[in-house]
Amino acid sequence: MMEEKPYVFVTRKVPVSSLALLEEIAEVEVWPKEDEPVPYDILKEKAKKATGLFTMLSDRIDAGLLAEAKQLKVVANLAVGFDNIDIEAATEEGVVVCHTPDVLSDTTADLTFALLMAVARRIVEAAEYVKKGDWKNWAPLLLAGHDIHHKTIGIVGMGRIGTAVAKRAKGFDMTVLYHNRKKDYEGERTVGATYVSFDELVSRSDFIVCLAPLTNETINLFTYDTFKQMKESAIVVNVSRGAVIVEEDLEKALENNLIAGAGLDVFKDEPISNGHPLLRFPNVVALPHIGSASKETREEMASLSSQHIINVLKGTKPEAIVNDDVWKK
Repeated sequence: MMEEKPYVFVTRKVPVSSLALLEEIAEVEVWPKEDEPVPYDILKEKAKKATGLFTMLSDRIDAGLLAEAKQLKVVANLAVGFDNIDIEAATEEGVVVCHTPDVLSDTTADLTFALLMAVARRIVEAAEYVKKGDWKNWAPLLLAGHDIHHKTIGIVGMGRIGTAVAKRAKGFDMTVLYHNRKKDYEGERTVGATYVSFDELVSRSDFIVCLAPLTNETINLFTYDTFKQMKESAIVVNVSRGAVIVEEDLEKALENNLIAGAGLDVFKDEPISNGHPLLRFPNVVALPHIGSASKETREEMASLSSQHIINVLKGTKPEAIVNDDVWKK
């Protein structure tokens, strides 16, 4: 009699090729909708019989779900972040949590710098200006934006992505400041970044780029008082988590011309509607959380997530464990 394969639930449609090896050793069920998250009650039911979960940032893996998932061994999150998962509860239940660092660093850095440039040079405004038929004549200051080269960029959260952004900034002859929980000596050596306090960073930088993970220390980090410390010509770019910015305070800062603009790939509650208050500002460029969304990178992330599950099912240590204590036990 054939041994029953372990059951793995994938919470969103992913590239078929990324699941091929996983399907050889497990019964794999995929939530069929690409742009619609699996409802929590369905996810909870699937988790009860699952050995592995292949999850997205939009999936809430909380203590209640983990407590009832008695067969669960691994949760592989298709992201570098994992604030959607109760890591403490997973550790208590003996569930390995994995994520996908490294593979998305350059792709996210590309998007971060593209967003910075789009706001600074008013790219979206200019494109819409042409499409609406408003371009009648050339003028010296028509849609004039802000230079990027030889300016100061302040990076909040100098991890792998932050270092990759700093490398791109150096190509524009920018001065790189950074703030982190601890000094990044490797980053200082490789990209010439300078560690400063958070207050100094926001007051000195022409571009403030947030790439910090969402933690108790970073939630609501950017308040109205923070924006008041910035230069009136400063541009804020957030490609980390929406909740690091108090959105009502950013709205107020833009209304009062405290800063020159904002580029946002993330929001506190996602997705946002086209009636979101921040969308009324022409100097805000808003994107639908596409930081790592290149075809090549998403395929690599999906393959890595699958491999994490395969490794755990085979008793081999995965590459990127969030709660390493579980594996040691």
